[in-house]
Amino acid sequence: MAQTARLDIPQDLLDSARLSLEDLKRELALSLYAQGRLSLGKAREFAGLSLFEFRQVLSFRRIPARYGEEELAEDLETLQDFEGRAA
Repeated sequence: MAQTARLDIPQDLLDSARLSLEDLKRELALSLYAQGRLSLGKAREFAGLSLFEFRQVLSFRRIPARYGEEELAEDLETLQDFEGRAA
């Protein structure tokens, strides 16, 4: 099981920013992806979005999609999982 970290965010900060906790997670995921700190798969997972939804948000925000070795490895792993389920 993956470890989790905890961050306390005052509700008044979220209210001032007009963000829900889910919105904040999405914003953080987008920012970390744009900075190259998270892969597409990890960022969309953290944002709680499907790959299609995350790519839509990237397009809307004009954040260029990257496709490197890590994304290729994630895609290959997904394909292997998919093939395993189909068998």
